[in-house]
Amino acid sequence: MVGRQRVEVDDAPEGLVRWIDGVTEALEELSGILEQEEDLSVILDRTCRQSVLAIPGADLASVTLLREGGPETGASTARRALDVDLAQYRAGQGPCLEAARTGQVQRAAAEQVPDRWPAFGREVAGLGVGSYLAAPLRVDDEHSGSLNLYSEQAHGFRALDEALLGLYTTAAQAALRNARRYLRAREQVAQLSRALTSRAVIDQAKGVVMAVHRVGPDEAFAMLVDRSQHENVKLRDFAERFIEDISDDGA
Repeated sequence: MVGRQRVEVDDAPEGLVRWIDGVTEALEELSGILEQEEDLSVILDRTCRQSVLAIPGADLASVTLLREGGPETGASTARRALDVDLAQYRAGQGPCLEAARTGQVQRAAAEQVPDRWPAFGREVAGLGVGSYLAAPLRVDDEHSGSLNLYSEQAHGFRALDEALLGLYTTAAQAALRNARRYLRAREQVAQLSRALTSRAVIDQAKGVVMAVHRVGPDEAFAMLVDRSQHENVKLRDFAERFIEDISDDGA
């Protein structure tokens, strides 16, 4: 959230309390954002940015989505985060892909990368990332992947960061799923509304044809279909224009 500082922490109990409070605050702010936003790309972007505020040591963040055509980045906080993602996609390996594919949180320092993901290690050299932390993020069948954090520090993430990111993504997933269900329900309502409107217009046009040509409903409907096909327009559009023409003639 604009104006809130990233959480800093030490090993003292009061530092850990501040840490957990920061994660809780980030989740509360994310929930508020999800209640206001409707576009999933905006929601993913906010989820990404809130994670940098919530997890100490995180300098960059991104969201990887697994697609049929290959992985892609759905949101990122900076170009460099995108560059790190692209390096993993080219190599076909790396923390974000492993988290997305295995469903397990991945944590690694830069020195461990050449042994764990050698092809990625070669691709990412020179991008200035010292530590990696990635957690699986699954919204639905269409949107699954990982939430990725990158630190400039050689040991920027600890075991507690891993646990907190796991909690953060679990809560974020639940909120994102609710947002997706809302969007799908709204689209279904819109589709139903359009279908009912189309049916009403077509029925109105059919009634006019029945009255003018003294035919039954099936024959009137067939006549409308023939005319719409002949003019190469959708039946609803033809019926709407037909009614408008009738109304204009009557006026």
